Amino acid sequence: MASSRLKRLYLLAVRHDLAAQELRDAWLTPCLHCRSKVGISRSGEPDRGTTLEHIVPRAWFGKRAAAALCARVIGAEDPRNLALACARCNHSKGRRADASGPQDEAARRTVESLIERRLQRWRD
Repeated sequence: MASSRLKRLYLLAVRHDLAAQELRDAWLTPCLHCRSKVGISRSGEPDRGTTLEHIVPRAWFGKRAAAALCARVIGAEDPRNLALACARCNHSKGRRADASGPQDEAARRTVESLIERRLQRWRD
């Protein structure tokens, strides 16, 4: 069961996602990475296999090599930096791009691509 803070972040992400569909008792949206369906309840409880993606990893904030990426999303919990992702994709990104750090060119390109995808799906 997700904490109330985490539920708030899930809801913040999905409410600012043009691809999200609000159903009677849930929200569904494509995974930011692979586009498989993921979802949360209307109260913010994630479905099994749904995770919260911090596009620019929280650990990258304050690092010089990530300054340009961080400036695009204001803060780690800015809705532009949050998206729903399937656990498989999110954990894979965590082991590769997130762990490599912002000094790694491939990691920066991965994060940049995800920011672009998120901004294409942005809803005010």
